[in-house]
Amino acid sequence: MKDIRICFFGDSFVSGTGDPTYLGWVNRTCAAMTSPHYKLTAYNLGIRGNTSEQIEVRWLSEADKRFPNDTDNRVVFSFGTNDNRVEDGIRFVEEKNSVLCARRILTQAKEMFPVLLIGPPPVADENMNYRAQKISAHYSDLCAELDVPCLDVYQSLRKNALWMQEVAAVDGSHPAASGYLALSQLITEWSAWQSWFAQD
Repeated sequence: MKDIRICFFGDSFVSGTGDPTYLGWVNRTCAAMTSPHYKLTAYNLGIRGNTSEQIEVRWLSEADKRFPNDTDNRVVFSFGTNDNRVEDGIRFVEEKNSVLCARRILTQAKEMFPVLLIGPPPVADENMNYRAQKISAHYSDLCAELDVPCLDVYQSLRKNALWMQEVAAVDGSHPAASGYLALSQLITEWSAWQSWFAQD
């Protein structure tokens, strides 16, 4: 039986902040892939407030601790929202640097593991959303160049009334359980994610 290990690296959306059930999208997405044909171990390594630059520093050492040599090891990244935050007029990670950082992360990761990237979702702040939409497009272009599957969730969730309502109600950034369910459904329906579990 195949032993699949997946490390999920990202920010508070990966960790599931705001979800009163503490399932977020990672646990929901992995639960949907339950099968008697393989064993699946998921490591949620989302850290609230993390930028792409902070994830770059930590991801490989944390993956190494969790990936035996004899297992089928894979990595999912999801970041960008905290890069787009602005405090005192200063952006946490400038747009150009965010894309360069994503390039370094994905280039390094794909040399060792199958890799997926999930873009940043919308929030209740339209200035943040403008930046999220732009960086999502940049990430998509980068992934096309690097041949890394990328899921741009911004557009779908921006049109999802439930996601936007929950984000506004919780804290302006994070949804509750139904919002995370909607995000997990986008991922489980994604052909690149499904291909990881297809039976030969």
